[in-house]
Amino acid sequence: MHNPDFERIGKRLFAEGLVSANFGNMSVRKGDEGFFIKRAGAYLDIPGAPIFVPLEGSAPKEASSEYRVHRAVYKKSPHAAVIHAHPPYAVAISLVFDEVIPKDSEEEMFCPMIPVVQGRPGTDELAERVAQGLKFAPVVIARGHGTFAAGKTLDEAYMFTSLAEHSCRVLILFELFRQKQKNK
Repeated sequence: MHNPDFERIGKRLFAEGLVSANFGNMSVRKGDEGFFIKRAGAYLDIPGAPIFVPLEGSAPKEASSEYRVHRAVYKKSPHAAVIHAHPPYAVAISLVFDEVIPKDSEEEMFCPMIPVVQGRPGTDELAERVAQGLKFAPVVIARGHGTFAAGKTLDEAYMFTSLAEHSCRVLILFELFRQKQKNK
């Protein structure tokens, strides 16, 4: 299956600095059967043909190592698309906070709180925690690892990924400027 949205969204994620090299992945649901996900090791901006992973049973070895997270999200929610990125500001903030309360108006409207969840990459533990977090917010941050955003489309999941990184940048700048004011 060729999905032009994978390449288009992958290029946007790469251009915005939300992923680097071959890190990150994305998937789209195929009904109740399973989902198509980026191949392991493929770059998001030139992903090639995605791999089909069934909702039950074993996953093909070519599937992204985070297929467990995507599978858990699809099993526990009606979401139709998931994006996992490695935005640097979101990753940095996740090392300090257990949740992110955005200061900017855009994120306050779309996601007033971003949960930070624990779990080693590629594990069932992370899959369960991300799926649980996405029941309450459209994006979560895996501590020290990156964001997982879900939506009705890849475009919507991309928007939540981008908004989360923007909010984390604003929050860091806010804290820096607040410290500067205190030190005057």
